[in-house]
This record gives sequence, structure tokens and C-alpha cells, in this order.
Amino acid sequence: MAIAIDCFARYGYQGTSIDRIASAAGVTKGAIYYHFRDKEELLFEAVKDRTAAYEERIVGSVGPVTDPIAALSEIARVSVHVATRNNLRRFILTLMVEALDTNPRLSDAFRGIMRRFRSYLAGIVRLGQEQGVFRTDVDAGRAAQLFAGGVIGAELQHYQDPERVDLTIAMQGVVDQLVAWLTPSADQWPHVAAAKRGVRQHRRESQ
Repeated sequence: MAIAIDCFARYGYQGTSIDRIASAAGVTKGAIYYHFRDKEELLFEAVKDRTAAYEERIVGSVGPVTDPIAALSEIARVSVHVATRNNLRRFILTLMVEALDTNPRLSDAFRGIMRRFRSYLAGIVRLGQEQGVFRTDVDAGRAAQLFAGGVIGAELQHYQDPERVDLTIAMQGVVDQLVAWLTPSADQWPHVAAAKRGVRQHRRESQ
């Protein structure tokens, strides 16, 4: 399955045949067909298995979320680790784009994956809003869409041009921009606004 994932990541679904997978794995086609009905079943099993592993890795690494900003940074860190250590993320992104017009069943599976990811992110944003760390006038679902888009965009640019796009720096930029957008202004954060008014008053009295 690991070799199949590598082939799918490099050549896409259409460009990967059972012959290619068997040759790369050093086994016969019959050995593959013994475990999988066809190429599509092998692909779906690979997607299901590796996606579950990635989601468990994210949730397990972040743990119970108490610090929303730290949680977003940890998600970015894990994404960088996975993207630079194996072909899992490249595999998912390659097939996600290819499946849009060629494989409705696979596209539906990826839609579910992204919805779960955005839902998880939205929950983190809502916690930040409840804690007063994030603005409450921003829809959490919209913030989740922007973060997910930033993660995918950073990964794609890195795969396309790894010499020019440092994924760690790009991913941290995604986190920093989202947090900066979500951080309440002084007017939205009453105690910050009060503190600033106190500073201005002190300066006037000192002049």
C-alpha cells in the first residue's frame, strides 16, 4: 500500500496502473489482486487508511485544546512534518484535484475529509472566541476555510518549488496571518482599550 501511495502521488490515478504498482513493489499482479479487487479498491483503501492516520496524528498531537493559538500552530507543525517526511500529503492533494472531474466517488470521499478538517478548525476558533482571544464578529466556519486554504496552498507551492518555498516558514505565516486577523482590536477588547486610555491620560498629565 505504501508503494501504491507513492505511485499515485507521483503519477496520479490515471497514470498509475496495477502493472506499475506491482513492478515497483516487486510482486506479481496476482498478489495485488489477491488483496484488492481492482485499482480503485486499492486507492480507496489507501485513502481511508492514510487519512485516518493523519487525522489521528493531528488530534493526538494537539490533544485537548485549551490554547487555540497554540493548537493552530501545532496543526501547522504536524502538517509540515507529514508533508516533508513522506508522500502522504502529496498523495492526497494530487488525487483531490484529479478526482474533481474524473472520479465522483473519490471526490465525495475527499469532500468528507475536508469538511471534517474545517469542522475541527472551526471548533478551535469558537473556543478562542469563547475565551475572548479571538474576535466574535468573525464566522468560525469562514476562518476555518481560510486556514485550510492557506495550509493547502502552502503545501502545493512547496511541492511545486521546494527550493524557493520553505514550508515551515510558509505554514507559520498562515498561522500568523489568521491569528492577526482574529485578534480583537483595542475597541473590541475592553480591558485593552481601557489600558490604552490610561496610558494616554498619563502622558497628558505628565506634559
